[in-house]
Amino acid sequence: MSPNTPLVSETYDVSDEPGIARVHDFFVAHSKVQSGHTAPRYMLSGDATDDQVELPAEIYHVLVQVVDAMRRGLSVTVSPRGKTLTTQQAADLLGVSRPTVIKLLDEGRIPFERVGTHRRVTLTDVLEYRKHRREEQYATLARLSTDVDEDTPLDEVLGELKKARRVVSERRRQDIELP
Repeated sequence: MSPNTPLVSETYDVSDEPGIARVHDFFVAHSKVQSGHTAPRYMLSGDATDDQVELPAEIYHVLVQVVDAMRRGLSVTVSPRGKTLTTQQAADLLGVSRPTVIKLLDEGRIPFERVGTHRRVTLTDVLEYRKHRREEQYATLARLSTDVDEDTPLDEVLGELKKARRVVSERRRQDIELP
């Protein structure tokens, strides 16, 4: 790999299922051992015995996700991105439409800069927004979740769910109306 090699989006498929399973089992065994203890150190080894480099935590976590996905028989796409994103790239990352991202930018929910007539957002800001949005969604689910008694009539349970949906819908409308 040379510094001049262009970075391209590449999809990888499972080709060595036993190898993937061994690596997955290694990660699982070590994650059980480390819980509550000091952070583990993982090394990448070269041909020579003393040819090693420690893997940063970010790379370790990427590898764990890649191995887990491949163990499940899924393909994995590595798509290099710059630290500055277009609105379409931000939309793709968030799983929403580009007009939705524009609306979020105009509402001030995600900071951005203008480059000529184009809006640019930082990867960090988009990831922070995504994290905050997920936290809000989980909090809403926790507030709305209720224990359902198996003896409760189905019509009553459905009525409670309808009330919860109305509450969520009303909160959304209030959020949209806020300046």
